[in-house]
Amino acid sequence: MGKLANPKKTIEIIQKNRFNFQKKYGQNFLIDSHVLDKIIAAAEIVKEDFVLEIGPGIGTLTQYLAESAREVAAVEIDRNLIPILGETLSSYDNVTIINQDILKVDIAALAEQRNGGRPIKVVGNLPYYITTPIVMGLLESDVPLESITVMVQKEVAQRMQAQPGTKDYGALSLAVQYYAEPYLAANVPPNCFIPRPGVGSAVIRLNKRKEPPVAVTDEKLLFSLIRASFNQRRKTLVNGLNNAGGLPFSKEQIAEALRQIGQSETVRGETLTLEDFAALSEALTSA
Repeated sequence: MGKLANPKKTIEIIQKNRFNFQKKYGQNFLIDSHVLDKIIAAAEIVKEDFVLEIGPGIGTLTQYLAESAREVAAVEIDRNLIPILGETLSSYDNVTIINQDILKVDIAALAEQRNGGRPIKVVGNLPYYITTPIVMGLLESDVPLESITVMVQKEVAQRMQAQPGTKDYGALSLAVQYYAEPYLAANVPPNCFIPRPGVGSAVIRLNKRKEPPVAVTDEKLLFSLIRASFNQRRKTLVNGLNNAGGLPFSKEQIAEALRQIGQSETVRGETLTLEDFAALSEALTSA
């Protein structure tokens, strides 16, 4: 089986196997070798690596990973793709296909069995409809992770690395940046896929931090404050937090906490840095 990274080969395999794209799985197969090279380079895959691939499709990126890494475990939810992967990856003895939903895989156990519990690298072309649950599930878990290098919707990649005061900055930016350092590796136009998605894509690498950049007494409170402040972007932070269900603070307590950290009562959440939110969380913890 030759390399799959061209439209002709991909179409040939799809037709031969009478494969039908499943909208529910958000399937778009990469057909551009330059983009595949960029993913491998961004993920910095080397011969010692154990790689977890999410959504191998017909195995286009998997072939590249198998040639660069020691071992690849590829998790594919669509059982109709399993026989195709068996064929396209038949010449690689370092690939295991797991027919499962990635959100249900015990990745920590996989890392323990296949990589002696050492940090793993995650690579994949993520279904856009569940990008955030997959990425946040990995970052928030106890899985030993070195990095996540994934193809996502361009808009989501921009949100992950957005800075305070920009239109893309929000709860996702802060959550991702709490756990990881994001780096945008490549923008990928729709014509690099079959079928073409309706939006642009991007490859983003998230380097997992050893420690969060801020220390807080109550991590749960920190993220509750962040979520509540962006649920009502147009409101001042005082009103946004006061209107949020589940936060046990009065308007006066919130205003006082903001004063303590040197912020105005009229400040909006979108201008606060992660450090500011951590300071606010601490001020409210001792309120």
